[in-house]
Amino acid sequence: MAQIIRWGIASAGKISEDFVIALSTLPASDHKVQAVAARTLDRAQDFAKKHEIPSAYGSYAELAKSKDVDVVYIGVLNPQHYEVSLLMLNSGKHVLCEKPLAMNKKQVEGILAAAKANKRFFMEAVWSRFFPAYQRVRELTSSGQLGEVKEVVVNFGFPLANVDRLQKRELGGGVVYDLGVYTIQVSQWAFQEKPQKIESSGTTNAEGIDDDVSSTLTYSGGRTARMRFSSKVKLDNTAVIKGTKGQVTLIDFWSPNKLIDIDGKEKEWLPPKGKYPTNYGNSEAMRYEAEAVRQSIIAGDVENKNVTYADSLLFAEIQDTIRKQIGVLNKYDEE
Repeated sequence: MAQIIRWGIASAGKISEDFVIALSTLPASDHKVQAVAARTLDRAQDFAKKHEIPSAYGSYAELAKSKDVDVVYIGVLNPQHYEVSLLMLNSGKHVLCEKPLAMNKKQVEGILAAAKANKRFFMEAVWSRFFPAYQRVRELTSSGQLGEVKEVVVNFGFPLANVDRLQKRELGGGVVYDLGVYTIQVSQWAFQEKPQKIESSGTTNAEGIDDDVSSTLTYSGGRTARMRFSSKVKLDNTAVIKGTKGQVTLIDFWSPNKLIDIDGKEKEWLPPKGKYPTNYGNSEAMRYEAEAVRQSIIAGDVENKNVTYADSLLFAEIQDTIRKQIGVLNKYDEE
């Protein structure tokens, strides 16, 4: 049996391009980008020409019908994740969909129901969890070397006032979706249980979209994750996981090539560079999640242990709660 996985790419945007560049750092005998689809054919054709992709389509429906594609990477805008995920799953494709998976928990439930009904592999692209640094954190927590995890302190902020997809309601904007998903997932990675209490406060922009949020998640035994995420200011962008026997710090925690280990020493893992420079920093490291998807599909698994269906449901539930607490609802919440 061939072990090669044939990818289709849904959207010809910057994040999709970075994913294709990341795939170029993996063996061509394992991963092949077979097709790309965009909302217009010329965009898909330009993308295909640059990245030497055999097929280009001017609609996602055409990509869904392609017989040459095993798994689809979905890099469309946040509000389109739901419909494009359903389209691909119901067409029998395996799916890796960018985070945040959907606009609320109800939509996530709909996507996961389609994945189960079609018996296809499905995963939310929480790439952070596949980095060697995250695997090291898991090793420290599961082996007991950190002791009992008592606190996570995580900050994620950049001045992003000019980035439309974060600031505009119709593009699915808001820091809860774009940055909060990262701070939530790292807290869950450390605690491995559902928070018992969530308390949030935040500010909104002129469109009523969240742009700076602080939230405390309280877990069993009064243990806490304290997080702040902002599109107004640059923060330290670290996640500190504190246990009874020591602590570990993820530097640039959403895509950490480095961590400060329990012994106080810095450890570093660098991914190889791709054929082209990436649009966003360190995107070559999407290679880790891509290879994990391949391994899962080859094994016949429908989910991956690092980002399970249950994880995605809980991320969405926590996001919904935070949005509600700061008074940011959207049209999808009313449907």
